[in-house]
Amino acid sequence: MNNIQTVILDRDGVINFDSPDYILSPEQWQPIPGSLEAIAKLKQAGKQVTVCSNQSALGRGMINQAMFDTIQAKMIAETEKLGGNFDYIAVCPHGPDDGCECRKPLPGMLLYTFQALNIQDKSTVIMVGDSYRDVQAAHAAGIDAILVRSGYGDADATFEKSKALMPDIRAFNNLSEAVDTMMGEGL
Repeated sequence: MNNIQTVILDRDGVINFDSPDYILSPEQWQPIPGSLEAIAKLKQAGKQVTVCSNQSALGRGMINQAMFDTIQAKMIAETEKLGGNFDYIAVCPHGPDDGCECRKPLPGMLLYTFQALNIQDKSTVIMVGDSYRDVQAAHAAGIDAILVRSGYGDADATFEKSKALMPDIRAFNNLSEAVDTMMGEGL
């Protein structure tokens, strides 16, 4: 992992606490302890940090674009307060049955990110997610992934399932632990 230049993050469950009922207001968006500081560490180390996030609450009509934009603005502002920022943010607003190319587990958002940031060498990119669909999207896009256990799903089952797809995948308790470990290994 010494040559990683771009870290693609899932949002809910990686940066902020997730909810099976979706994040529908700025008040519900709460960062996981240490996640925003981890993003700042990545930026201080000269890494590109991006977000690729399924947000089907938009497509399902559970939240309007203005409210979603307010939640995103909170995430960006809170991250910037601690010295971090995002080089690119990709969002899939579609529901699981909409037939889009961007919704994870498909690789569309990741491929759009490569294009937006002019990434030529996929070996310099890693995905950090909390779900099997994050791992599937990374695999389909031709990049490595790591898992964090800070999402609301069954982290152990997700890890075991993911090892069948990516035998060398690693899992960490949260983004802060993952970044500290990767930085210690010369990320």
